[in-house]
Amino acid sequence: MVESVVRQLCGLRLEKISQIKDRLKAARDRQKSYADKRRKPLEFSVGDYVLLKVSPWKGVVRFGKKEKLAPRFVGPFEIIEKVGPVAYRLDLHEELDGVHDMFHVSNLKKCLADLTLQVPLDEIQVNAKLNFVEEPMKFLEREFKKLKCNRIAIVKVWWNSKRGPEFMWEREDQMKLKYPYLFSYVSS
Repeated sequence: MVESVVRQLCGLRLEKISQIKDRLKAARDRQKSYADKRRKPLEFSVGDYVLLKVSPWKGVVRFGKKEKLAPRFVGPFEIIEKVGPVAYRLDLHEELDGVHDMFHVSNLKKCLADLTLQVPLDEIQVNAKLNFVEEPMKFLEREFKKLKCNRIAIVKVWWNSKRGPEFMWEREDQMKLKYPYLFSYVSS
């Protein structure tokens, strides 16, 4: 009788252990399916441009900023050789000459910028406050903005921008002070 009770307890214990193992496996499989949906295999070819993840170097190389303001990725760098299935050799800039030029694929990110669209630095005008200098080409329209007690005259300005034509509404009195020569083009 005692033996049958012991066998029943052992059977219950083994049943509970197998139930726990099954639930752990189900949870592990569920978590793996969630992770696999977001995981994508990364593969680059020679000549591609990539960004380099710099968070593993925290405290060693700061790239000019500290803590929160430090960039997470630097680059772009060109891939010059595929060393293995997950290792790539990059063409690093001179300021990174103390860093080894071979990286694991997990530290790389595809650079989506079109390098042919870069604006030469000699074409960009910057003032003393490090703002881009953009001149208005002409004033297109004039309207009045109605506030509670008064009206403010505003003009639609066509700005000469490196990004293409930009149109913005500005206050007429401020624009007359800065650019009085353009007010012959305003149509009422």
